[in-house]
Amino acid sequence: MKESDLYLPLKGFLESQGYEVKGEVHDCDVVAIRSNEAPVVVELKLSLNLDLILQAVERQALTPNVYIGVPRQCHSLKKHKKRTIKLLRMLGLGLVVIRTGHHSVNVEVLLDPAEYRPRKSRHRMERLLGEFRKRVGDPNLGGVAKRMGIMTAYRQRALAIADFLYQQGPTKASQIALALEEPKARSILYRDVYGWFERESRGIYRLSPRGKAEIQRR
Repeated sequence: MKESDLYLPLKGFLESQGYEVKGEVHDCDVVAIRSNEAPVVVELKLSLNLDLILQAVERQALTPNVYIGVPRQCHSLKKHKKRTIKLLRMLGLGLVVIRTGHHSVNVEVLLDPAEYRPRKSRHRMERLLGEFRKRVGDPNLGGVAKRMGIMTAYRQRALAIADFLYQQGPTKASQIALALEEPKARSILYRDVYGWFERESRGIYRLSPRGKAEIQRR
């Protein structure tokens, strides 16, 4: 398939809506004009990539009605469809997918250009700020792969309890909470997210072999 294979199905679609359509006008792949409206510009590519997005953003100096056109079978769009549409919406770009050949519907508009108004999430912002404030110091390198392990505030609190048990031996949860000034100690011990703790008897916890190994690695 060539990029030019996308042109005729798109041209037919736009003409059916009353546009006059011409290709390759001043570096624009497709330009469509209808009455006194702002022109529509469509940039065609076989795959959706950064070069295409940058090219489309540049066309916004000509008109607010800029679309990206890719074939329906575009792999990168299929793989990241939701995030791609979100990005293009943020940039004020439109998106059309095009089928070549003889089909009843050759062009589908997935997104029209519009001013982006992001929906704020107060809950997510509060979670972000809460984690930032609770975390002790700056234990992670920015950009490190998550599979390498991220030191969260919760993990830091669990490690403090594990350190205490390693030094003191089996201890009541209430005593740990008092000694470490950690009001969530009982919950952290009971939930045992990392498998570091074992209940020795009612209300008394000790380190598991896994917990000892974790402390000795540090």
